[in-house]
Amino acid sequence: MASNKNKLAFLSMPAPASYVAGLGRGASGFTTRSDIGPAREGPSAEVIAEAQARRGEEPDVDPDQFQDPDNEYGLFAGTTYEADDEEADKIYEQVDRKMDSRRRARREAREEAELVKHRAERPKLQQQFADLKRGLAVVTDAEWENIPDVGNLTRRKRRKEERSFVVPDSVIVGDRAKGEYENSLDPRQQDPGGFETPTDSGTLTNFVEIGQARDKILSLKLDQVSGTASTSGSATSIDPKGYLTSLDSQVIKTEAEIGDIKRARMLFDSLIKSNPKHAPGWIAAAALEEHAGRMVAARKLIKQGCEQCPKSEDVWLEAARLHQNDDAKIILANAIQHVGQSVRIWLAASDLERDVKAKKRVLRRALEHIPNSVRLWKETVNLETSPADARILLSRAVEVIPLSVELWLALARLETPEDAKAVLNKARKAVPTSHEIWIAAGRLIEQEAVALSEEKRMEELERVDRTLATAVRTLRAHGVLLTREQWLKEAERCEAEGAPRTCEAVVSATVAMDVEEEDRLTTWLSDAEAAEARGRVGTARAVLAYALRVFPDRRDLWRRAADLEKAHGTRENLDNLLAQAVDCCPQAEVLWLMWAKEKWLGGDVPAARKVLERAFDRNSESEQIWLAAFKLEAENGELGVARELLVRARTVADTERIWMKSAVFERQQGQAELALTTVSTALSKYPKFAKLYMIKGQIHQAAKDYSAARAAYAAGLKVVPKDVTLWILASRLEELDGKSIRARALLEKARLVNPKSDTLWSEAIGIEERSGAVVQGKALLARALQECPTSGILWSMAIWAEARPQRKARSVDALKKCADDPLVICTVARLFWAERKIEKARQWFDRAVSAGPDIGDAWGWWLKFERQHGTAVQEEEVIRRCIGAEPRHGATWQPIAKDDNNRGRSIKEILELVAGVLQ
Repeated sequence: MASNKNKLAFLSMPAPASYVAGLGRGASGFTTRSDIGPAREGPSAEVIAEAQARRGEEPDVDPDQFQDPDNEYGLFAGTTYEADDEEADKIYEQVDRKMDSRRRARREAREEAELVKHRAERPKLQQQFADLKRGLAVVTDAEWENIPDVGNLTRRKRRKEERSFVVPDSVIVGDRAKGEYENSLDPRQQDPGGFETPTDSGTLTNFVEIGQARDKILSLKLDQVSGTASTSGSATSIDPKGYLTSLDSQVIKTEAEIGDIKRARMLFDSLIKSNPKHAPGWIAAAALEEHAGRMVAARKLIKQGCEQCPKSEDVWLEAARLHQNDDAKIILANAIQHVGQSVRIWLAASDLERDVKAKKRVLRRALEHIPNSVRLWKETVNLETSPADARILLSRAVEVIPLSVELWLALARLETPEDAKAVLNKARKAVPTSHEIWIAAGRLIEQEAVALSEEKRMEELERVDRTLATAVRTLRAHGVLLTREQWLKEAERCEAEGAPRTCEAVVSATVAMDVEEEDRLTTWLSDAEAAEARGRVGTARAVLAYALRVFPDRRDLWRRAADLEKAHGTRENLDNLLAQAVDCCPQAEVLWLMWAKEKWLGGDVPAARKVLERAFDRNSESEQIWLAAFKLEAENGELGVARELLVRARTVADTERIWMKSAVFERQQGQAELALTTVSTALSKYPKFAKLYMIKGQIHQAAKDYSAARAAYAAGLKVVPKDVTLWILASRLEELDGKSIRARALLEKARLVNPKSDTLWSEAIGIEERSGAVVQGKALLARALQECPTSGILWSMAIWAEARPQRKARSVDALKKCADDPLVICTVARLFWAERKIEKARQWFDRAVSAGPDIGDAWGWWLKFERQHGTAVQEEEVIRRCIGAEPRHGATWQPIAKDDNNRGRSIKEILELVAGVLQ
């Protein structure tokens, strides 16, 4: 009892302060009659704002919060829009358009780059499956038939399809007779004695006969329908061959469509009755009946329309369209009596004629009624097959319509050159505001100059320039103001039609229009790039030529013009351009070197020497020119001359790079002691040049003197600790000497001195892989990716470190981090190669060499791929593009290219060596 009493003691206790009755069952408080006031107050505005902030919602803003209390509709709503305001708005609009035109090229380029980046990061589903769609082209019929059907992958029970069967006639008859009662017996049942029926007297149903009867009846019905059998009365005859075609041609309209047609018919009927002179109403009503399939009603309506609106050419043309050819001719003949000045009706009448003579007759009759129609004259001239007859017609046409530029130009094209000049002069006087006539005159002069001698040709071509310059001045005097963009389009049209000199003349006369002085160079370079992108090389060349006349001392402009000629021009044009460039910019070393290189590549070595001699006269202390002269002599086997040049260069120029080339040259010639002496002398002058220490260490390493090589590298690391290549050479020396632990220690120290260097990380991982410590290598790779998350070489190593099934997913991660890295792209191409996806691999190899043309390893992998899966043409294309790119870097390319045994080899030979070494 005591225990029960203690259990119920809470009943006499007061409730806690926060107690709410029924809260455990979901109640949230309630109010009784004994309560005073509301049971619970609502949340305040501060609480609501705090809750919205936690959920990330924006608070509601009152639209009238910032309204002017004195003016509910704006501060300036009541002011008057005066002429000054309009003029100010026009000025601001002109300024905005000017600024927009100046920034348009850069903005469009930036937007295009952003779009390309967005498409690369988040490609469309269509792009993701494009390769799979292209792969369907090679699927054979047998493979397509062997594709399994899609099963039920939803794991849901499907409703069983209810199958129905045709009930036999015997079942229906039996079911009908089931509820019937018979009160009499058949006479046959009464013969044997009433209800005693013998077993052999029962009836048997022959189902075979029933089936044959059904087949016979069905065949008779089909014969009747197809017309092979005739029946009395109205028999229907149907062509069995065209039956399905006629069914397809029938338009089955739904009830909604029929209702819409009826409502539209009522509306159009009301329209033409209330306003019978409204031609579009008659045309629409006839078109509605045509759509409904009632051609007779449509023709009747359009006939009434012609009677009500005889002056509307549209009604007559619609009537001709709705009738057959012969009836349409009669309709148009009636139309000409009412609207004889309608060009469209005459042209429609000409189109109805099948014979050319009849067409000519109709058009000439039309010209009698409408002699000032350019379109009729053009159609008439187009029907003429004889140039003489066409010339006569055009002569009459320009007399009747002297302001038609098209007719003047057509007549000039049919005349001889001398007569064409007279025609164009008359046209220029008749239409002084036409720029097309001036351009045609320039093209005519250029066309005549082709057949002249060299001197006379140049004089005539100069006349083209003067003619177009006069054209611009004359057109301005007559108030014709074409924009610079319009003139450039005319120049591109001249280039496309085979008039390059006229194109240059148009550009020279107009390219400087409406361009501010400080924006000239940028604007002209943009124009040249845009023209080149559209394939108009002549226009781009003309723009750059004019820019060079204005800025003859800009070496970057000469370089841009030389690149254009190198890509699209001839060797002769490039040679002439570079000769002019070095005369205008004699201190531009790059122009001298380009000219000498082009001479050398053209096989003219003496001319290249002369170019370099002229370059020495203008730039006696130029390091690049001295080294170019040395390379020219060394590549052509003049080793003694090359050595003398280096000696003179060390005396005249005396740069660290010349000393380095001298040491490398002596080492290649097998003069190791002389090379060491040269290096020691160079180090005394340039102690902080890291490559001198590298050369010294490599010479000792080649002589198996590891201690001296180690000392050389150590001395270099003390002076230039930031040089990554020096650290790598020192670690490789220790690894070669069998001291892998010391090599690891050197790379660890190098990473402390040079943090975030992916090259050092990749070398450390390579040491672990070569020593067989795969686990340590993966651990280092993970640390390296954390420190250098956008390194292409590390991501490439990470892809190959994974097992084969995981490599594809790893490559996706790599492309997200560094999508434009050539090493990653090349690795992805190799993955497609391993999966036997040949076309995709070829595309990705192309992307790799486009992203990094200086990486020789990518070219080597591509050539190796084409040797296995490509053709001879594809191999030659890879080699040709590699020679044009002139790669210099790569983990495999650089050691092979710099090997002393490969000295003097061409890029093609080095590429083949690299492709043979890669594995």
